[in-house]
Amino acid sequence: MRPFIYRLRNLSSSSPFRFPSPNAVGTLPNAFSQCRCASGGGLSDPARDHSSRKTLVYLLGLVGAMVGASYAAVPLYRRFCQATGYGGTVNRRETVEEKIARHALDGTKNSRDVIVQFNADVADGMPWKFTPTQREVRVKPGESALAFFTAENRSSTPITGVSTYNVTPMKAAVYFNKIQCFCFEEQRLLPGEQIDMPVFFYIDPEFETDPKMNGINNLILSYTFFKVNDG
Repeated sequence: MRPFIYRLRNLSSSSPFRFPSPNAVGTLPNAFSQCRCASGGGLSDPARDHSSRKTLVYLLGLVGAMVGASYAAVPLYRRFCQATGYGGTVNRRETVEEKIARHALDGTKNSRDVIVQFNADVADGMPWKFTPTQREVRVKPGESALAFFTAENRSSTPITGVSTYNVTPMKAAVYFNKIQCFCFEEQRLLPGEQIDMPVFFYIDPEFETDPKMNGINNLILSYTFFKVNDG
């Protein structure tokens, strides 16, 4: 029996295969346990809890911001509608009557006369005769006035036109308010047809008290008609 064990030992030492010793084999479970802990364990419990808490706080903050934004959007949308009239909301800008009444209560006296002159032009290729029916009107700040312009189609075909306007001096234009106007609206005239178009306007009462308006006693309201190509 002993010679067999001796040959087995010689075979193990000379063979290319290595058989671990009992002591080496006894250390394998510890090595495997260390590898398993290092690779499969991931983050430790305190680190994992901290990461979860940060994620939860972030999500709660995001939800709170979305709720706050939804509440803030309501008054912002209301102000937008009131300023633009969008969605059928009544525009709450001060009306002409309200402004005149307010100045009357303040005791504002408008003694200054402002002369509003009128000018009418047509663009090149527009076969219309376009003229103001009066050269000028005299009005006080806070008063309304009515003027008329006349347009006549001198061509042999129906013509559609649209007008633009401007007020000079430009720094006084902010005080010129049109209550009713034909500008930016298409006007279609048959051959030889003639129409009168009204302009209802007023000068803002604050024109009287603005020091920048000192020395400005004449305003010019000009209209220009352009031909609209029928598509």
